[in-house]
Amino acid sequence: MPDILKEVLKFIPDNTVISDSVFEGANIVLYTKSKEFFLNNNGLIKSIVDSIKKRVELRPDPSITMDREKAEELIRKLIPKDAGLDQVLFDVQRSIVVIEADKPGVAIGKNGELLRQIKEKTLWVPEVRRTPSIKSKLIENIRAVLYENNDYRKKFLHKIGKRIYDGWTKERRSEWIRVTFLGAARHVGRSCILLQTPESKVLLDCGVDIAANDEDQFPILDVPEFNLSQLDAVVLSHAHLDHSGLLSYLFKMGYRGPVYCTLPTRDITALLALDFISIAQKDARDTIFSSTDVKEMVKHTVVLEYEEVTDITPDIRITLYNAGHVLGSAMVHIHIGNGLHNLLYSGDVNYENSNLLHKAVTKFPRLETVIMEATYGGKDDNPATRQECEDELIRIFKETYEKRGKVLIPVLGVGRAQEIMLIVEKAFRNKLLPEIPVYVQGMVWDVTAIHTAYPDFFNINVRRAIFHKDQNPFLSKIFKHIASQKEMQEVIEGGPCIILATSGMMTGGASVEYFKALADSDRNAVVLVSYQGPTSLGRRLENGDKEIRMSENEIIKVKLNVYTLKGFSGHSSRDQLMDFVNMLDPKPKKIILVHGESSKCLDLASSIHKQFRIETIAPRTLDTVRIR
Repeated sequence: MPDILKEVLKFIPDNTVISDSVFEGANIVLYTKSKEFFLNNNGLIKSIVDSIKKRVELRPDPSITMDREKAEELIRKLIPKDAGLDQVLFDVQRSIVVIEADKPGVAIGKNGELLRQIKEKTLWVPEVRRTPSIKSKLIENIRAVLYENNDYRKKFLHKIGKRIYDGWTKERRSEWIRVTFLGAARHVGRSCILLQTPESKVLLDCGVDIAANDEDQFPILDVPEFNLSQLDAVVLSHAHLDHSGLLSYLFKMGYRGPVYCTLPTRDITALLALDFISIAQKDARDTIFSSTDVKEMVKHTVVLEYEEVTDITPDIRITLYNAGHVLGSAMVHIHIGNGLHNLLYSGDVNYENSNLLHKAVTKFPRLETVIMEATYGGKDDNPATRQECEDELIRIFKETYEKRGKVLIPVLGVGRAQEIMLIVEKAFRNKLLPEIPVYVQGMVWDVTAIHTAYPDFFNINVRRAIFHKDQNPFLSKIFKHIASQKEMQEVIEGGPCIILATSGMMTGGASVEYFKALADSDRNAVVLVSYQGPTSLGRRLENGDKEIRMSENEIIKVKLNVYTLKGFSGHSSRDQLMDFVNMLDPKPKKIILVHGESSKCLDLASSIHKQFRIETIAPRTLDTVRIR
């Protein structure tokens, strides 16, 4: 395909109505100064889309849109009061107005009538979003960064499109595909995979292992095949630090290409990166990147919906599918070449309906190779069911309350914390527990606020509850937000309570501080509900250690009760992983196992091969596998 923008313009009889034609990533946007053409092009744009099979959008040129103050005044008059209209935000460079309301359906109007009126009267393109139940300062800051850099973003997205479409004209003499595992091969943590073709270099995740020693904490990037200046794109499966933690460092080192992910993943990744910096500073450790680098990452993020197909390089097209792991987590389906090969990268996958999310998708258009996790791939990795763990958790709460003790739950701030909040709120609502205060540590509350901004990613039950403020479980009066050291000390010195605090593996953060304060009394309890890295404090407690050396001069005697409940995991159990493979449609020809301890990767690889007669590989870090 030669110059695709020129090809698109050939479809328009009168080119003078088009003031500009640009790329927004793989999408094509046409701007017009003609009010008549903008409001009614007689299906011309649809016919262009049908012809070239690419997304094409028509927008008004910014010069013909109504003055922003007048437009906002008109919008506020048009939208009924019961819509709960909140903010009206203008994306000037793209001629888009974002309307936030408590009830988006009311703001849209019957059959979109109100949006049509806004479009006709203001010549802005309206987009309606639901107002988050809990205000998030971080989301507001991210929006500010994007709006402040509108001009840069427009040029950046156009540059991505030029790279995608300019490469279509190249003649390819050879076709091959290889993946190099820069981390998380026979290891949990520092997920990072380099996908290469003759045309493209794409990174799948870039995480850290917060529980490892310094030399094993980061992906191995100083290898000949990894050159930051040649990297076309990063695709991020989800926000947990073991998948996203080194992303901002790439921007510190000069990367200025796109990062593809879902909206929740973008926001939570930024929050966790800032928290990563904060914890390092509190521990008097050097930070490997700064808040400026986090802003650069946000500026270069391209967000996608589930099942939205987009080109990211001349020969690579991706589609994100629900992974069931945490809010916004995605499996990445990668279509390479002109039908050459189809690869699925699972990221972290949960093939079970949880209290928060629907289980992972298993049906895809085409599938030849799967790279999937093996976190709980061992034969014995079949913990108690979620319901059994819920019942046990309630029992622990009751027993500890009767002893006038405190229950500490170290949680992953993303996913696990919110699921535990739902379980506790349901128990209180159903009178299974007395009204014990539940203290939610600062970062967990910030992540929960982000969760309420994106209810469409939840399962249908949680989504419905969030849509009604009086039923929203995250707004329950039982939850108390802890935002300062003083408040934290008051919790420690106060009466019986439940405490949700990060980090989930107790490698740092508030969970460690609470543990130190509560460890000396057998009235208290700690409940481990997350995966515990081999060298983490949580793993030592899980193993039954009764003395914990925190530093050269600090030894903690463990008298509190230690419980491990693995049924709340966002990862699939051994049986669920086998079910996931069994249900994959179509059946892949090759499965590559990563993100698991060595024995678990090898065990799962052997079982999949024996049961399904599929070729399996369990690579080591730095192995390169040619998949085509």
